[in-house]
Amino acid sequence: MNLEIIKSEGLSHNSYFLLDENEAVVIDPRRDCEIYTQLARQNCSDIKYILETHRNEDFVIGSLELQNVCEAQIAHGKELNFKYGEHSLTNGDTLNVGNIKIKAVSTPGHTNESVCYIVYASGSSEPILVFTGDTLFSGSVGRTDLLGKPNQSAQAEKLYFSLHEKVLPLGDGLLVYPAHGAGSVCGHGISGQEPTTIGYEKKTNPYLQLSKQEFIQKCLSDEFIVPKYFRKMEEYNLNGAPLLNQVSLPRPLSLSEFEEQVQNPLVLVMDTRSPYAYAGSHIPNCFNIWLGGTSVYPGWLLDINQNIVFVNERPEDIETLTRRLNRLGFDNLYGYLCGGMNHWQEAGNSISSTRTLPVMELKSKMEKQEVALLDVREPIEWREDGYIESAKLVFFADLPENINSLPRNKSIAVTCSVGNRSSIAISMLERAGVKDTLNVLGGMTAWTALNLPIKK
Repeated sequence: MNLEIIKSEGLSHNSYFLLDENEAVVIDPRRDCEIYTQLARQNCSDIKYILETHRNEDFVIGSLELQNVCEAQIAHGKELNFKYGEHSLTNGDTLNVGNIKIKAVSTPGHTNESVCYIVYASGSSEPILVFTGDTLFSGSVGRTDLLGKPNQSAQAEKLYFSLHEKVLPLGDGLLVYPAHGAGSVCGHGISGQEPTTIGYEKKTNPYLQLSKQEFIQKCLSDEFIVPKYFRKMEEYNLNGAPLLNQVSLPRPLSLSEFEEQVQNPLVLVMDTRSPYAYAGSHIPNCFNIWLGGTSVYPGWLLDINQNIVFVNERPEDIETLTRRLNRLGFDNLYGYLCGGMNHWQEAGNSISSTRTLPVMELKSKMEKQEVALLDVREPIEWREDGYIESAKLVFFADLPENINSLPRNKSIAVTCSVGNRSSIAISMLERAGVKDTLNVLGGMTAWTALNLPIKK
């Protein structure tokens, strides 16, 4: 038996390729699925099953995409009426792959159709590993708010019983392979310990130390962001997303072609260069999101049907961008500017720039009341990590609804943890007509490193 973990950066998503003899199974595949067929070819094997642990909310599941190229059968939990797939598994159903047996265990809580998959070696009644999806993470458990606040208490209770009656009794030595790692929005405080074991989680996972009522209250008190693209992901992952072979790849655009697209009010220019490069010069009213942020944040901020053209740091960045945005369901990616920003500005086209500010200068300007400080971090960061006195908190994804609440009588200095999300916020403000802004480079990380005063 051989197990490969496939990680999707940014999303903190784990999918798995499990092989025995000449048959394989893939658990929770991503949409760009070539990695699984490549592993199958390398191991002279066929992918027999594609198993989904639940209807995922944070990315487009790649089950149909993978089935289209390998003809494997798709299975998921029976508690949701999926419009695709060959198997709706009930509690205790088993599948065979090579000489191993995989048993489905219904574990509602995160979602009602959530399933964990327990793997048994040939001829053994003792399990050797379990794929827990979003039921159990390293150091955390799945969020329980996705069916709405009125249903969260009931979902948390279901999750408590799923954990304590179905997962934890499997044995302390059992290896646990969850669907997400540290940084995922699908659980609070997920750790980087991968893989983990039942026994380790029983000793260290704070959620597993609680009584039922304490567990429910803990789940209710956890604060989560529900990015707006989640609803579209749920729709795609229930009914089936378009296949990528039906989607056009972004193509290289000449300067004249790109200029034409910039004039189209239905097209968004996304500048994926670093905040420092964006600050130096950028196309007026473009949307800045650094390459590392494109794994998740476009889904938080943009309409999934948005038509997009790109200005990139390097030509090869378009391959990374395409994969990441396709995983979020963005398929209207028209093209990218050949020659990048250099080509644009050397042709004499209009450019804008953004002022930047080191934290010591921010402190001086705040003492002189020369700037208003806008903090665009998540509320939980504000509370747990502290904030600068007199700062105004507006989470960057909520900026469009809060533009009118911002001061207009002085410059607005924008901060986040290091300066990346604040650059996104500044580009959003510029598009809304607010141009007297400064990006605090180093952000709260630099402020804290210099031992400057923080409120909590």
